[in-house]
Amino acid sequence: MYTISDYLLDRLKELGIDEVFGVPGDYNLQFLDHITAREDLKWIGNANELNAAYMADGYARTKGISAFVTTFGVGELSAVNGLAGSYAENVPVVEIIGSPTTTVQNNKKLVHHTLGDGDFLRFEKMHEEVTAAIAHLTIENATSEIDRVLTIAMTEKRPVYINLPIDIAETKTNKPNKPLQKMTERLTEAEATILSKVEKALQQAENPVIIAGHEILSYHIEHQLNEFIQKFNLPITTLPLGKGAFDEEDSHYMGTYSGSPTEEPLKSRVDNADLVLLLGAKLTDSATSGFSFGFTDKQIISIGATEVLFYGEKHEAIQLDRFVSALSTLSFSRFTGDLLPVKRISKVEFKDEQLTQKRFWKMVETFLLQGDTVVGEQGTSFFGLTNVPLKKDMHFIGQPLWGSIGYTFPSTLGSQIANKDSRHLLFIGDGSLQLTVQELGTAIREKLTPIVFVINNNGYTVEREIHGATEQYNDIPMWDYQNLPLVFGGTSQTVATYKATTEAELAEVMKSARKDTERLQWIEVVMDQEDAPLLLQKLAKIFAKQNS
Repeated sequence: MYTISDYLLDRLKELGIDEVFGVPGDYNLQFLDHITAREDLKWIGNANELNAAYMADGYARTKGISAFVTTFGVGELSAVNGLAGSYAENVPVVEIIGSPTTTVQNNKKLVHHTLGDGDFLRFEKMHEEVTAAIAHLTIENATSEIDRVLTIAMTEKRPVYINLPIDIAETKTNKPNKPLQKMTERLTEAEATILSKVEKALQQAENPVIIAGHEILSYHIEHQLNEFIQKFNLPITTLPLGKGAFDEEDSHYMGTYSGSPTEEPLKSRVDNADLVLLLGAKLTDSATSGFSFGFTDKQIISIGATEVLFYGEKHEAIQLDRFVSALSTLSFSRFTGDLLPVKRISKVEFKDEQLTQKRFWKMVETFLLQGDTVVGEQGTSFFGLTNVPLKKDMHFIGQPLWGSIGYTFPSTLGSQIANKDSRHLLFIGDGSLQLTVQELGTAIREKLTPIVFVINNNGYTVEREIHGATEQYNDIPMWDYQNLPLVFGGTSQTVATYKATTEAELAEVMKSARKDTERLQWIEVVMDQEDAPLLLQKLAKIFAKQNS
């Protein structure tokens, strides 16, 4: 019998989803039977629902969309923080909630995983603020609602929520008779008007700069952006929230712009531009070092997925992927001004000295290879990686807007499952790792092979830099990080573990880790508690002032 469960899974498969994450619970078990019965879908069970949401987020950033399943109440609320991060940073994740039968809900039975008041809509309502659409499936609306919310997820690149009661999951229905509706390529009248205004502004500009942001990555329109830049020879930079949106080896790329701490001459080049064209970018505090950018509304045109601004004035919203694709059809003279190609390190001489943040990130720059996926935890890692130039065809994952610590470990695993051909390199601090380390068992079970750099600097370094450098609330328990994989089921056949305290030690470890592609590489890197990347030191002072 073909059921609503089958219909939903067929639609997920149509969108390119090959794996589904989550945690079993009695309200979703029958739906999970439909997943495990299929040969074209794989169930990836997680240690907890929050990690499932994080893994789904990483998978979606790489693959384009993802799905995870939890049970009603306790499961979905555990995952809501991860879902909020996906909403904030435009990541299309489908959350499927297995809920009690329609009869139980209609009769307001006082069943488990509820607040004991017979109200089964409380948790659904809680998700309204962190999802683009919600579907509560019934016999009458199930297939149309599934199609509606999945279309919204793909169009808006944000999470959606599907409440699937047990009996509805098992209800008979018909197979889809046509594919999900795709976005039309024709510009709307409002979009055409905005495009014309952008064209006029570029025609008049003598010193323009393009700033790309994270929405370019969300919509997977890096190629369309590249066509626009190459055709008109335009200089381009990215925000830290958007790193990797443009090929950083390309001569048009000038580096990462992060407000006042940005190094010269990039800082002056951006701040003094007569036109700053933001594409899919948001000028958040963490991306601009506390809003310390040097340009004003008089210089800015911002084209984003949810907001379009011309010199501070709001315009009608556009469909970002369709709009960026149309930019290469414009007509104006190619830019003839100077470009500022990124300076790169070709070699680092390793010393038998204690590792420092400054030297570590120089070593990392020489370690990167074309095609790698680099993931930076929102701590010293993200700020250290911000100004490390990427190589061609590299993918970068961070979460600087939502900034939930611990996010990147499960996200790395989800991303590697989505793209097994890319070597994944995770840089994560000890404090962040302690939040989500449970998924190490999943990594070992699934035979994943990322290279994980665990930075052991004894606590919450970002917080120490901002406030309370020696206060006990910035301390954490000291773990035996090198041997953690052994606790979670790792063996010498599945995991290689290392510990490095000096540059020379790390250099040897990096060589071994890069060569060994068959096992997970787990590297504890020991650094001083008071050491931090220069960008973080500058930003911390700005944040401390902002918070006072």
